[in-house]
Amino acid sequence: MPDSGPLGSSPPEQRPTPPTAVPDAPAPVVADPTPTVTPIPAGFLASLHPPVTIPGPPPAQPPPPPTAPSPLPSPAPVTAVPDAPDTTAADSALRAVLRGPTGPGTASLAVADRLNPPLPGPASPAPAPSAEGRAVPGLYHHPIPEPDPVRVEEVSRRIKRWAEDEVQLYPEEWEGQFDGFSVGRYMVACHPDAPTVDHLMLATRLMVAENAVDDCYCEDHGGSPVGLGGRLLLAHTALDHCHTTGEYAPAWRESLASDAPRRAYDSAMEYFVRATTPSQADRYRHDMARLHMGYLAEAAWAQTGHVPEVWEYLAMRQFNNFRPCPTITDSVGGYELPADLHARPDMQRVIALAGNATTIVNDLYSYTKELDSPGHHLNLPVVLAEREQLSERDAYLKAVEIHNELQHAFEAAATDLAQACPLPTVLRFLRGVAAWVDGNHDWHRTNTFRYSLPDFW
Repeated sequence: MPDSGPLGSSPPEQRPTPPTAVPDAPAPVVADPTPTVTPIPAGFLASLHPPVTIPGPPPAQPPPPPTAPSPLPSPAPVTAVPDAPDTTAADSALRAVLRGPTGPGTASLAVADRLNPPLPGPASPAPAPSAEGRAVPGLYHHPIPEPDPVRVEEVSRRIKRWAEDEVQLYPEEWEGQFDGFSVGRYMVACHPDAPTVDHLMLATRLMVAENAVDDCYCEDHGGSPVGLGGRLLLAHTALDHCHTTGEYAPAWRESLASDAPRRAYDSAMEYFVRATTPSQADRYRHDMARLHMGYLAEAAWAQTGHVPEVWEYLAMRQFNNFRPCPTITDSVGGYELPADLHARPDMQRVIALAGNATTIVNDLYSYTKELDSPGHHLNLPVVLAEREQLSERDAYLKAVEIHNELQHAFEAAATDLAQACPLPTVLRFLRGVAAWVDGNHDWHRTNTFRYSLPDFW
């Protein structure tokens, strides 16, 4: 299961100055109109991963003249991380498409000025990423701008208020673990195009609720594979309501408040349904059913002591993964990717690869945490070591290679889809999914409260 928790202390944070108006429910999503013919806006490929600059060492210079200040060192742009592929050829090929049609009569086909809200662009370098934490050596990833601290503070404040006051999510002794989860930073990093904090809260409540189910039903806080199917099914009815007879409906409704995970699912989904379209809500329910099926497969292996083949483990991880999170990027962004576009096989491949790659990131960063936990935890390095008779170090390094292949495949699939279907909502959704992938890695890298790397280098 994606290691999310305990829900979990980070150092105390200063309370933000409350905004003058912070309604706790965003306006309903309105689907973007889809033009019949739309060229890809210039800069799409680069905008999947906006450039981030990291200041380089100051160049050697003689002392400046007394009348003029010394120049600041020029930042060195980050062009690649270890194991990054040479994308020059692919970039060049895609840019021919990005320009769109040219010649007389084509000016009216430009869409950049018609998009509302405007797509984020890579025009100016972003701030350097936080120095906290260390990336897995050799892991292919993209740095991100430091998440907006004002939004991080506000989301952190609101989600704790929701957890404590609205759903009574955890006892007092778990507070430090909840704070250490740093979910405010997580969600702000993953959804840079969210128009308001209210939109960010849609994703934040769902993330915390998912982790409550994982912790309390499956993992650290009383979870067990025994009887998991029954618990998950009843919790899932908080997302996908039970339509039953008048005699038994009150008992079902009462059950939704019977434990913290179900209270959290019920409340988070209620907020989500009010702010999104029926299609978006049903999409989320479907992906959560996928997640729960993955939970059950892993639980069944735990009960029988089965260590899956590597391919079996990766198949399980396609279901037991982060997929429900990037699939709602349009809801959090305040627009809708129409159902027929979301259902395209090539879009489904993009979303699946994004979920698979981000979940292997979780396996890598949570590796030492899981080794130190009671019981036998399945993760990709463990399965590789046992099934392919590799040392712990070699298994871990091979898991890095598997992640990198999945990440490259995700980016190639997103580029192919952008060429095949260059519609504004498709392009924005692809950017949102890529931002989620990058933000998810950054959260794992920087969350030193929860994660540390093995000593393999």
